[in-house]
Amino acid sequence: MSTEPQPFDSLAFRNALGSFPTGVTIVTTRDAQGLPVGMTVSSFNSVSLEPPLVLWSIAKTANCFDVFERTNHFAIHVLKQEQRDLSDLFGRPSPDDKFGQLPLTNGVANSPILPDFNAVFECTLEHRYSGGDHIILVGRVQQFAVHAGSPLVFHGGLYRNLG
Repeated sequence: MSTEPQPFDSLAFRNALGSFPTGVTIVTTRDAQGLPVGMTVSSFNSVSLEPPLVLWSIAKTANCFDVFERTNHFAIHVLKQEQRDLSDLFGRPSPDDKFGQLPLTNGVANSPILPDFNAVFECTLEHRYSGGDHIILVGRVQQFAVHAGSPLVFHGGLYRNLG
């Protein structure tokens, strides 16, 4: 008896990936006109200590894909547990002014730095790889800062608290 291959269930695959808890980040850069651009990202990971490298990925269908595909710098902000609303705001695909009245500072290569975070990694682009329906951006960390606080965690399609 032969076993026919079953069709790949993309929704089940996505749900299986959701069983892995992740931190929540907002990645920022500037567009060609110098305006701040940012999005919520959970696909952040460390790569190397020497040299200091991190990575994240962006869907090719993301509304700000073109900006991040062309950028050579970005800042990755690890969010605090209290920043769910900010995560939701930057997670929306709408082109609304997500930065509103946030008092931004400028980081490496003028990347916008949010006023509050658990950690921020200011990066210059080291590599860009195709990854199926995403691109993977590897950044060399030029500088970073850490603040105390509990991290915002996402698991099983919901925000979760540690402890």
